[in-house]
Amino acid sequence: MQAWLCENPVGVDALQWKELPTPQPQAGEVLVEVKAASLNFPDLLIVQNKYQHKPPLPFVPGSEFAGVVAAVGAGVTNLQVGQSVACLAGTGGFGTHTIAPAERCVPLPAGFPFVDAAAFIMTYATSYHALVDRAQLKAGETVLVLGAAGGVGTAAIQIAKAMGARVIAAASTDDKCALCRSIGADATINYTQHGVPNAFREQVRTLTDGKGPDVVYDPVGGEFAEPAFRSIAWRGRYCVIGFAAGPIPSLPLNLPLLKGASLVGVFWGELTRREPKTAAATLQELAKWYGQGRIKPVIDRTMPMAELRAAYARMGSREVQGKLVLVND
Repeated sequence: MQAWLCENPVGVDALQWKELPTPQPQAGEVLVEVKAASLNFPDLLIVQNKYQHKPPLPFVPGSEFAGVVAAVGAGVTNLQVGQSVACLAGTGGFGTHTIAPAERCVPLPAGFPFVDAAAFIMTYATSYHALVDRAQLKAGETVLVLGAAGGVGTAAIQIAKAMGARVIAAASTDDKCALCRSIGADATINYTQHGVPNAFREQVRTLTDGKGPDVVYDPVGGEFAEPAFRSIAWRGRYCVIGFAAGPIPSLPLNLPLLKGASLVGVFWGELTRREPKTAAATLQELAKWYGQGRIKPVIDRTMPMAELRAAYARMGSREVQGKLVLVND
């Protein structure tokens, strides 16, 4: 097998494409022949030693992938050789083969393309967990999605619309705003034209008739967090997804008090460890929604697995709309 090996987590340039012995699955594991793997923001943080999960060295990055089961370990009864699966394992996806825990592999229904499957679990499960479970979103409510043209942002738009909500999507270019409208956003804010804090808040106020959004979905953090929270409606729910802007913001705690609002953390990976039955039910529901055509990953482009460094560079340039997916021929 071949894979991108991280022996020293100092950044993307330290990754090496190497030939490695093909491992054999142990008890409870499967060997997956990787067909496609998506690039997520945590995949950048983990090779910079900045992610909350720090795997032992050396490791192969690539948190999310899809492929075909090539071998099964002892005790694995829910999967079989030749079966198509998607997996969110945290590491291992950026190669031709990988070992994965069988319990984290989701069997793919017929007609579910590998590229879509590789771009599905992290973004849609995170967004479903945020909007359905943590925010308790109701039909008719308004959701403000920050970083709306990215992977989790596009998933959040689709899920919110499937739940009957009104969506305001905030993104950094007119092209990204147009993408958001094309997948269901009711209104958009180009925050390079409506800068934070004042112009951004004024535009949110205008688009919500002064009420503010009921739910804020924030994978960005940084300078957007406080003006977005100050814009929230009474009894609003602010979903903390991540910090793509870099700095982790500090919010004045009088803001939740004044708005009767909730600040809620969203961490899908931890949910899968602590509440595996809830996670499995979420994935089953999302697979059903996919089959019904209610949700579909937005794919920025596919690139050969060997071009991982170029894919990282594109993600770092903030040009990506939806998800980047690496594929093995």
